[in-house]
Amino acid sequence: MPEARVIPMPGMGDEPPRRRRPRPPAAPGLTEPAEQPKPPAPSPISSDWEQKVAHGLAFLRRRLTGDYEVDEFGFDQDFTDHVYLPALRPLYKSWFRIETFGLHNIPDTGGALVVANHSGTVPMDGLMTSLAVHDDHPAHRRLRLLGADLVFKLPLVGSIARKTGNTLACNPDAERLLHSGELVGVYPEGFKGVGKPFADRYKLQRFGRGGFVSAAIRTGVPIIPCSIVGAEEIYPMVGNMKALARVLGLPYIPVTPTFPLLGPLGLIPLPSKWLIEFGEPIPTAHLDTSAADDPMLVFNLTDQVRETIQQTLYRLLMQRSSVFS
Repeated sequence: MPEARVIPMPGMGDEPPRRRRPRPPAAPGLTEPAEQPKPPAPSPISSDWEQKVAHGLAFLRRRLTGDYEVDEFGFDQDFTDHVYLPALRPLYKSWFRIETFGLHNIPDTGGALVVANHSGTVPMDGLMTSLAVHDDHPAHRRLRLLGADLVFKLPLVGSIARKTGNTLACNPDAERLLHSGELVGVYPEGFKGVGKPFADRYKLQRFGRGGFVSAAIRTGVPIIPCSIVGAEEIYPMVGNMKALARVLGLPYIPVTPTFPLLGPLGLIPLPSKWLIEFGEPIPTAHLDTSAADDPMLVFNLTDQVRETIQQTLYRLLMQRSSVFS
């Protein structure tokens, strides 16, 4: 008997399609938990401000508790690093746009005497040079400036000068600092340099009797000539109120194109372009300490330093494209 042949019907032998089971309804009052968004990444600006606030609070705590040190000259490193230098950096970087050269001539350790020209009506060149040495030198050295008596007699100015490491421009203080391995800065022109008329800009005045050379010889440290271009133009001195200066006991009271005409606004320095170069060290270690009392040798070394600075000033002036760039 012939076998019965099964004729497949449509759909037979095919796997039946799977049907998704309906999700049961949620209970009343309950909702399915939504996916939690990721927390936003902290802003670099807010993080920077948080660090500044933390550093500020830590500084205040140290000042209130007396947890900071002051050396025998009154130098307060905590105040200098957290208040004084940060206040100067905008002027250094953005206003005067200072460029430095020859920082390799400053030793990483040990004493040395930096001798620079002085100018600007208001002696900001010392402040900027100190910041240049600290921020741009690989060893971040401190430049301990020697200042005139008047600086330390002025209210507030004298206190800040002491706290930031400056001391009197006298040989005993200079030699103590140099013997202890400090980097010392001196401006031999004094008030004659910083208060000279704008017509005499970049013409060095007398360097005194060479007391800085004697200090270097007695301590055996090198003398580093430093030439500063740009400070002459921050307050161009076109006049001097000599009578009022004598009454107030000041070396001069300047008249500039903006002061006293514009009042307090005239105290804003002009944004001149600065160049600071540190020259090759002049050694003194080979000289006997008795050479410090030889007036002819001291005079010759003083003249050598002065001439080096003067020639470098001329070269830097040729290098600078204009007063403000």
